Amino acid sequence: MDAQDSSTTQTISRERFLEPNQKITAQETLELLRNGRSETVDWLPGRAQVSDIAAVLVAMANSHGGTVVLGVAPRTDKPAGIDDTENAINCVLEAALSIEPPLIIPMPQVVQVQGSPLVVVQVPRGMPYVYALEGRFLKREGAANVPLSPSALRRLMLERGDVTFEAEPARDAHKSDLDWAKVEEYVAGLSGLANMPAEQVLLKRGCLVRRGDELVPTHAGILLFGKDPQQFLRGADITAARFAGTEMGDVFTRQDITGTLPEQIRRAETFLADNLRKGVQLSDRMARSEQMEYPLKAVRELVVNAVAHRDYSIQGDGIRLYLFADRLEITSPGGLPGPVTVENIVEERFSRNSAIVQVLSDMGFIERLGYGVDRVIALMRQANLPDPKFTETAGGFRVTLYNTAVPKAAESEQELFGGVFRGEPINRRQEYALDFLINRKNPRITNKDLQEMCPEVHSETIRRDLADLVSRGILIKMGEKRGSYYVLKKTQK
Repeated sequence: MDAQDSSTTQTISRERFLEPNQKITAQETLELLRNGRSETVDWLPGRAQVSDIAAVLVAMANSHGGTVVLGVAPRTDKPAGIDDTENAINCVLEAALSIEPPLIIPMPQVVQVQGSPLVVVQVPRGMPYVYALEGRFLKREGAANVPLSPSALRRLMLERGDVTFEAEPARDAHKSDLDWAKVEEYVAGLSGLANMPAEQVLLKRGCLVRRGDELVPTHAGILLFGKDPQQFLRGADITAARFAGTEMGDVFTRQDITGTLPEQIRRAETFLADNLRKGVQLSDRMARSEQMEYPLKAVRELVVNAVAHRDYSIQGDGIRLYLFADRLEITSPGGLPGPVTVENIVEERFSRNSAIVQVLSDMGFIERLGYGVDRVIALMRQANLPDPKFTETAGGFRVTLYNTAVPKAAESEQELFGGVFRGEPINRRQEYALDFLINRKNPRITNKDLQEMCPEVHSETIRRDLADLVSRGILIKMGEKRGSYYVLKKTQK
């Protein structure tokens, strides 16, 4: 339909469209034109056909949103103006409603640019659906509208919740691949469902699905209760590492965390407890107090969120939990789900893994109704630390926490604390041992001394921690067997 035919467009109701949150100015519109067409910017003549407008709207809605300007001369790319802005706006609304499902966008705006009236259309980022025009799924590629490939279309449907990967049967998986002892333990803790058969509970929770005459585990079921989840989903794990400096280097402590999702969360918490830096203070009575570089509850919340909301259809890439001297990064495979964007992440609520979220909520790991992002921000502010930084990467999503500098000890104390000693990473127990020797000014330490400071730790772990400090040239072992002890190796001035 040509834009001149206004017989039908004039009757379109505008009640379904949104008022723009922010008016675009003439200067901003002119700047868009000067910068040229791109993935998020395009323009059309004032008499553009409805189908041409709809194609651009669909492609932007399936990509990262953008701005379309009507009333630009096709050859010069200069503002030419629109004779009938009311008719042009109706054409835009008709184009939006011709899309499947109908595209609900802010009402177009009329902007006077260099004396010419233009119509500016804004497609918000993070639209909630996957959109089609006459059966065609389009996306933006540079300044062009191109068809989505089948794999890209499925990826977009997964990201926006039109298809749920967690609800699909895990390939070649059977009921016997679930750890039914874990299932029974989970069911026993459910109020109101404890008397229901375990299989029915898992059906209800989306962890089992019927395939013919048998029940088979879904991806959610394998991730939550599988005997070996990584056998079916490569990359469904966490790589945790502590680096000595502000960048990746040769000096680091690493742990590959596998197992079910609840097990991964618990193991990640243990890694954090062992590797988060701590400032140590001694009172007049030698009472030892610690303050971690980040609130442990905040970091735990981010780990739970990453495990609960990552895109498990992306295999071969897991969650990365990296600790640096100045920051902590948690990177999850897959972009933000559905309508969630970096800008609205605090207020918006959407989960691509609703079954996983429900079960983790049942287990006490996560609050069903929210991401907990606001809680993380509050905890960081209480600790007088910067707000988290949220970033969309090429293949995923990253949250970064920044710390304040841990006060350095006096030179005589050789920069003991902060998870690093003489350029070497140390764990919490090793930090206790060095605190015992340096801050408490004890000339020696024994296995028994460190065992008393860490009574919940096995004696073999204590022995290995001290032996590791010896192998790295930090401690010297004196004596043999029961009479052995350790002293700090002095550095040459």
